[in-house]
Amino acid sequence: MAGGSFGPAGVAKERAAEYKGRVTISVIVACVVAAVGGSIFGYDIGISGGVTSMDGFLKKFFPNVYKQKQHAHESNYCKFDDQPLAAFTSSLYLAGLVASLLASPVTRLYGRRYSIICGGTCFLVGATLNAAAMNLAMLILGRIMLGVGIGFGNQAVPLYLSEMAPTHLRGGLNMMFQLATTFGIFTANMINFGTQKLEPWGWRLSLGLAAFPAVIMTVGGMLLHETPNSLIERGMQDKGRKVLEKIRGTHDVNAEFEDMVDASELANSIKHPFRNILEKRNRPQLVMAVCLPAFQILTGVNSILFYAPVLFQSMGFGGNASLYSSALTGAVLCSSTFISIATVDRLGRRFLLISGGIVMSICQAIVAVILGLKFGDNQHMSKGMSALLVVVICMFVLAFGWSWGPLGWTIPSEIFPLETRSAGQSITVAVNLLFTFAIAQSFLALLCSLKFGIFLFFAGWICFMTGFVYFFLPETKGVPIEEMIFLWKKHWFWKRIVPGDTEA
Repeated sequence: MAGGSFGPAGVAKERAAEYKGRVTISVIVACVVAAVGGSIFGYDIGISGGVTSMDGFLKKFFPNVYKQKQHAHESNYCKFDDQPLAAFTSSLYLAGLVASLLASPVTRLYGRRYSIICGGTCFLVGATLNAAAMNLAMLILGRIMLGVGIGFGNQAVPLYLSEMAPTHLRGGLNMMFQLATTFGIFTANMINFGTQKLEPWGWRLSLGLAAFPAVIMTVGGMLLHETPNSLIERGMQDKGRKVLEKIRGTHDVNAEFEDMVDASELANSIKHPFRNILEKRNRPQLVMAVCLPAFQILTGVNSILFYAPVLFQSMGFGGNASLYSSALTGAVLCSSTFISIATVDRLGRRFLLISGGIVMSICQAIVAVILGLKFGDNQHMSKGMSALLVVVICMFVLAFGWSWGPLGWTIPSEIFPLETRSAGQSITVAVNLLFTFAIAQSFLALLCSLKFGIFLFFAGWICFMTGFVYFFLPETKGVPIEEMIFLWKKHWFWKRIVPGDTEA
């Protein structure tokens, strides 16, 4: 064995200081191509909200919503309250939840690349079905295939990025996934802004263009290197070392290679990773894999991103103005991710999460106050108040973009030991999609019943999750993936739970 005896961590000792290498062209190309998987996720988030505000789409699939939209006496908060319409958005995420669990053994047994290719292929099929949909059943079937693609892609891509990136730049390179996601949202918003003028068929173009990033993801996946971690785990040590030398730009990779071999030996001794992840020594990682993706959705950002055009129309913005405002929020989200990429490996994960949480909670509270005081049933806000509302929402999106947006994916993907990494990522994706499904299915009904109070609901959750990060999340900046176990053993709370090396 390369590294001597090892304990529950799967690593003999802390030796991050011995890691050699630099950022190579191979790493950059691999991360850029893999991160396109994030653009698929983002494109769907942005596109679904836009098409649900288009009259041609509503007339064909949701005529009752179209009628409600035209009635001036209808409550501003309830014009789009329709469960079949919510199901159009949410069905994708329920399918993705199931697919993410199925993707775990595929990712572990056949590699990260294979799951990326499967995800791109399924998304391509879904985009084709949606663009050609002639009835609601075909439309929902297309959404389900999109969900399967997202389940595989979101399971494999963050893992791929974490394992390919050098330790000292892992946070920034891993955020290529979130950057691609935000770029996908922005692109979708701009496409919606253009296609809404092509009534009554513009929605088909919006949905069909999802095939473009799907093709890049599928073809790119075929051309990428597999990660050295996956190759070593599957018994291809020589090939794994060659890939590691190539992506690090040096032959002096002994320390990092030995850590990977040690981790893979323990990983291969684990036959049931989902059962293993429930063991006491994996308790902190399991808690984070559940809490962080749940908190990411409970910020309320998806309610804004899914339903931005619908939300702005409900607040009295015209059709063009609502799409323009949602495009603006998409642009802010995309640009804010660069803040996180530039600072995450210097300022750390905790600082960005806490600062973002403080700003987001304040913004949600301000939105609730503005709507409560200036916007009621059958009322329209003044232009000045409408502009203020857009500014506050953009500030909220900006804070999300530098904090919970990228880090809700980055942290869970980097904290698990190799033997439970694919299972842990599946849990992260499943929880994210479960809460995304719940918010997508219930938001329009909650907006109708709670009115402006829905934003106070989200503000309360943001305060809670900010406190959770402060007390329970250790800083992972600069810590090699294979040595994360030492963080929990040194943390004031988790050291009481994580057993010592001699314990089972």
